[in-house]
Amino acid sequence: MNHPHFRVNGRIFATLGAPDAQHGMVKLTPEQQQTCLAAHPEAFRPAAGAWGRQGSTLVVLAKATEQPVKAALAEAWQAASEKKPSKKK
Repeated sequence: MNHPHFRVNGRIFATLGAPDAQHGMVKLTPEQQQTCLAAHPEAFRPAAGAWGRQGSTLVVLAKATEQPVKAALAEAWQAASEKKPSKKK
């Protein structure tokens, strides 16, 4: 990856500059994504394909304002920071 990404517990929850310099990405749940899209359709859109269907949400940096982006980042950070149950064999 040649763009900045942000991690917690080894998991990426946000990036800048992907897919291009005009966008960022926050990893939301599909439900959180729908809330962002409904409230701020000019600033958020789903990523392409399966990533987008799973909650990967692009942020249109030129259209985004601070408060909705902060809220989306907080939700993405919270989800990524939660420990997943270990897969013990």
